[in-house]
Amino acid sequence: MPKAVGRLLYGLVGLTKTTGRMIRSGITAWFEVVFRMVRVGVPQAFCYYKEDIMKIKIGLYGIGLDTYWNQFDGLLDRLQGWQQTIADKIIEDHPDVEVVNTGIVDNPTKAREVGQILAQSNIELILLYVSTYALSSTVLPVVQRARVPVIVLNLQATNAIDYDKLNQMSDRGKMTGEWLSYCQACSAPEIASVFARANIPYHMVTGTLKDPEAWKEISQWIQAIQVTAALRESRVGAMGHYYCGMLDVYSDLQQLSVVFGVHFELLEMCELVQYRQDVTPEEETEKLQQFRTDFIVDDDCDQQEISRAAVTSVALDKMVAHNGLDSLAYYYEGQPGNEYEKIVSSIIPGNTLLTMHHVPVAGEYEIKNVIAMKIMDLMGCGGSFSEFYAMDFNDDVILLGHDGPAHAAIAEGKVRLVPLPVFHGKPGQGLSIQMSVKHGPITILSVVQDRDGQVKLSFAEGACVPGPIMEIGNTNSRYRFAPGIKGFMEAWSRQGPSHHMAIGIGHVGGTLEKIGHALSIEAIRVC
Repeated sequence: MPKAVGRLLYGLVGLTKTTGRMIRSGITAWFEVVFRMVRVGVPQAFCYYKEDIMKIKIGLYGIGLDTYWNQFDGLLDRLQGWQQTIADKIIEDHPDVEVVNTGIVDNPTKAREVGQILAQSNIELILLYVSTYALSSTVLPVVQRARVPVIVLNLQATNAIDYDKLNQMSDRGKMTGEWLSYCQACSAPEIASVFARANIPYHMVTGTLKDPEAWKEISQWIQAIQVTAALRESRVGAMGHYYCGMLDVYSDLQQLSVVFGVHFELLEMCELVQYRQDVTPEEETEKLQQFRTDFIVDDDCDQQEISRAAVTSVALDKMVAHNGLDSLAYYYEGQPGNEYEKIVSSIIPGNTLLTMHHVPVAGEYEIKNVIAMKIMDLMGCGGSFSEFYAMDFNDDVILLGHDGPAHAAIAEGKVRLVPLPVFHGKPGQGLSIQMSVKHGPITILSVVQDRDGQVKLSFAEGACVPGPIMEIGNTNSRYRFAPGIKGFMEAWSRQGPSHHMAIGIGHVGGTLEKIGHALSIEAIRVC
């Protein structure tokens, strides 16, 4: 297939994908939120429903000892039933996950067979259920062949053995069978020992089949793997150049590709110019209607400026679709008054629409931060572009914001479109947005590269709180962190992040820690 035809088809697919997202996110949004609240509970519903999260396969296999089955009637059936309970619970909580349930592996021969099955099934995660005592030789062949992250499920059926029921059994053989159905912990250290010697990373979840904390942790692992799998398929656009002298945002694209698996597509401003020149009056009218639907358009906005931003927004949609982009970082200055400057000064409304429809956009060519934004978006928690604005020592809060773009899905109220007579530190003037983040729990995230070039995640959990803000045509909110202003600022800065971060709603630090584990990088909790 000629390259030009291939890119055209790819662009059409991307455009269809983007348009579909926009349509789905409108009228169905409230139904999706309600469904999520019913399915996962109100606290989790702080994170808006993300319908296009990466669909993955995970492997579930149990371990046992075949010697037991002829010795203890009903033991195997009982253990298999509990394993099926685990599979059903995963599917119930994560309908976007396919579970490859291979049953109970009870000898080394089966282990090699199951290892081959899982390796050929393109799984992203192994859940290893310890049903009872099992030989470690049933574990190693599976994990070595699959070569994916491993979570050991050390889960009992109930909180404790029913000692009275067991001790009243007249047959000590039956008593032993009852005990063996609760013998998950016996194999846990043996498995850990083998994994340690084999240098196989793993994590263990200990609890019961109905333990909410255990299931919360399992769900975090599944979500973490979904995020990392989606990142490997992500295409990050980089248009323009760095903000000259803003050294902290400079990024090692090679290392970021190695760690996250993303592809960087380097874009020229002239591509956006061409798309802009080709915008039809009908497309402009449609975009103007979208502005009126998705924004509160301030009465002071000049109609010419609104139209200028609408045309740029259409062009951005086409560029994103043509290149199959999942996120975008940009910055441009050029000579005063040049054509490109006029375009880039009309870009914030369109970039805000893209961000709210799951194509995060970061200004100032902040490539590391747009990856942080994408992580938050994939988690369903937002990921709005922000930086420190000011400290309020009277209320012990920090103001965070930026001149756009914003993630409208996490806004407190509706995003306003307002005129901005000057983009501070940047050329031109035009339209910007006024937005505050929803009040309640929040998490901020930064992708950091240290002095050795190693990539890590730095995050902090806090709260967005009500109170006075600056209505200067920016995103702007008040945030409180447990260490207080002084302690937090010093602790956060000590990790060496850029001055930008991604803001998401909800406390999602547990999942971010697991994303770091899955990527084999540090995930540092500041608070």
